[in-house]
Amino acid sequence: MDDVPSHPLPDLPYEAWRETRDTLHLWAQMAGKVRLASTPPQNHWWNVPLYVDARGLTTRRVRAPGRDFDVAFDFVDHRLVVRTSRGETEAFALVDGLSVAAFHERLFGLLGGLGIDVAINAVPFGVPVTTPFAEDTEHHSYDALFVERYWAALSWIDWVLQEFAGWYCGKTSPVHLFWHSFDLALTRFSGRRAPANPGADRVTQEAYSHEAISFGFWPGDQSTPRAAFYSYTAPEPEGLTGHPLAEGAEWTAAGSGSLALLPYDAVRAAADPRATLLAFLESAYQAGTAAAGWPADELRSSWCPPGAGSR
Repeated sequence: MDDVPSHPLPDLPYEAWRETRDTLHLWAQMAGKVRLASTPPQNHWWNVPLYVDARGLTTRRVRAPGRDFDVAFDFVDHRLVVRTSRGETEAFALVDGLSVAAFHERLFGLLGGLGIDVAINAVPFGVPVTTPFAEDTEHHSYDALFVERYWAALSWIDWVLQEFAGWYCGKTSPVHLFWHSFDLALTRFSGRRAPANPGADRVTQEAYSHEAISFGFWPGDQSTPRAAFYSYTAPEPEGLTGHPLAEGAEWTAAGSGSLALLPYDAVRAAADPRATLLAFLESAYQAGTAAAGWPADELRSSWCPPGAGSR
């Protein structure tokens, strides 16, 4: 899409908005768990994520007895909004000082007032915080300026990832935000089943049931306190990190595997951020397909630019 804007991305220094990021992450986990509890299961947990929309993040349409509804973070007016297929709309303000516990009370009070009864496992998942949502008064920061910057970044990145998704004609995920890790992600699949991993938990087994190369963006966390773009190949093939990456990117160890990483600030400072990000994504894909032996030429779409998506 040639009309994707190439403007610089907003500044997102991790430490400057860390407390807001952590609070928003926990709020997003609650909305995501409502989605999880209100949708049929899908492969690779694709019924779990949130999505970027025109005003923020949304669960998209989910179901309750007798009606459909959605839950959305409106980062224009800074509200949490619930709408139903009956025409009802209820909301509350997202403000500094609103704790995770208060957000939990207001969200489920609002749903209950609409006659929507959703049972979730009301504790954080996949993060260092273990305090149940209803008891967490520690996390209560909301800097609207940084939330707007974060949303602007997500909006721009979402379009570039969608463009990159169009270069591929194999099985691919939507571009979606996984609320457990707070990353905006896109995944391509070879079509081959991955070797069984009986020692993995059920979440991991389902997520990585087939060979995959994943790409995405996260705004930083305690272990990696900077915003970055990433890619990994699962299962990781031998020799992956011997393949070159686009300028400014590097391979780094992550847990039991390897990540291709490109700092967010490198894309932000580039003369052409869109081309820089696409070059990174393509280089990580080429590395993964070469190392894992994917039939890259067969998986190119008719929209793939000349020279990309093949070896």
